[in-house]
Amino acid sequence: MRCEVCGGRINGKPVKALIEGARLTVCSKCAKHGTIIQEEPKTPLFSLPPSKQKAKPREAAPPPKSSPAINVGMQRIDEVSFELVDDYDVRVRQAREKMGLTHEELGKKINEKVSVLKKIETRKIKPDNKLAAKLEHALRIKLLVPASEDKVPAATVLKQPSCALTIGDLVQLERGDKEEKT
Repeated sequence: MRCEVCGGRINGKPVKALIEGARLTVCSKCAKHGTIIQEEPKTPLFSLPPSKQKAKPREAAPPPKSSPAINVGMQRIDEVSFELVDDYDVRVRQAREKMGLTHEELGKKINEKVSVLKKIETRKIKPDNKLAAKLEHALRIKLLVPASEDKVPAATVLKQPSCALTIGDLVQLERGDKEEKT
């Protein structure tokens, strides 16, 4: 089976995705360009009465796939851009000491190396969003805040269209350029 977006051979299970309003069968790489849709099982045109049907053994639900995204409240980190607070090192150290935890105890609690925790507290490394979320949860502090847009200079901000261009938009733009030249 071939992907309807890239044309490549689909290895494994194909994914049904809604991309620019079209339901397509795509590979897992191209599925990120749209919304994955779960199709309901089709009901047969006629079915046997419940007394004549064979009992199907229940299948265990597949385990949830781990995702690089982290839930923060009701939103996922990959849906909203977050940034680390400036005084993350002070907040982590003070919260750890307030809870009476050593680096080793905190490391075991969040499954992280002691050396990483020490480097965070001394600002030698910045925690990524996943580690910051683990620290927030374990220490009951706030390290990630929604990114502020005023850090980008106004001169470098390009006006973005309200929605992404589609293939049809590009064709119309191309036709418009050709008509102007003639």
